[in-house]
Amino acid sequence: MELAVHKITGEKTDRQVKLDDAIFGIQPNDHAIYLDTKQYMARKRQGTHSTKERNAVSGSTKKIKRQKGTGTARAGDIKNPMFRGGGRTFGPRPRSYDFKLNKKLKRLARLSALSYKAKDQGIFILEDFSFEAPKTKNFLEMLGSLEVHNKKTLLVLKESNENIQLAGRNLPKAKITLASQLNTYDILNANNLLISESALKEIEDLYAQKTDKGEN
Repeated sequence: MELAVHKITGEKTDRQVKLDDAIFGIQPNDHAIYLDTKQYMARKRQGTHSTKERNAVSGSTKKIKRQKGTGTARAGDIKNPMFRGGGRTFGPRPRSYDFKLNKKLKRLARLSALSYKAKDQGIFILEDFSFEAPKTKNFLEMLGSLEVHNKKTLLVLKESNENIQLAGRNLPKAKITLASQLNTYDILNANNLLISESALKEIEDLYAQKTDKGEN
């Protein structure tokens, strides 16, 4: 697949880039996407929820009434979960929701997400650019020129650029990331990917290198 390179003003340049079919043209694997997205969401959970069980509730350990002859159920101390103010039975404890995924599966998921975006014509290639000042107005003008200002966009750069980061960080429908930090969730959550030329080469070099080494 060949795509025209755009300027940030929305105009097409006289150059085109060819997307690597080994990265942007594979047969997507939906289950790999599901597992990688599930892990991403699980890692975002704090897992700090906690309640007090009867061993952590303050109160006397004295038996509150005799065992028999009261006509009611037997009971131990006031920290019994059956009583108001007692401990919680099988309450949640702090834990990590993370789980392991193989590197090859995570790589397959990212390539599947990129292939879906290419198939849906949701990828724009931009020539490398920078802003003279960190102004949100400049970022909005760029999105408006590309006609994606009302959609969720993910801008992919090769390396961090402070002016671009500051210009787009307070836009709810825009996100900026680096080619080395791409993840399946961000790719699929965006309606359009805006990839700079240098970032595209970084993505292709990154995955080509891993393929040559037989890694994920």
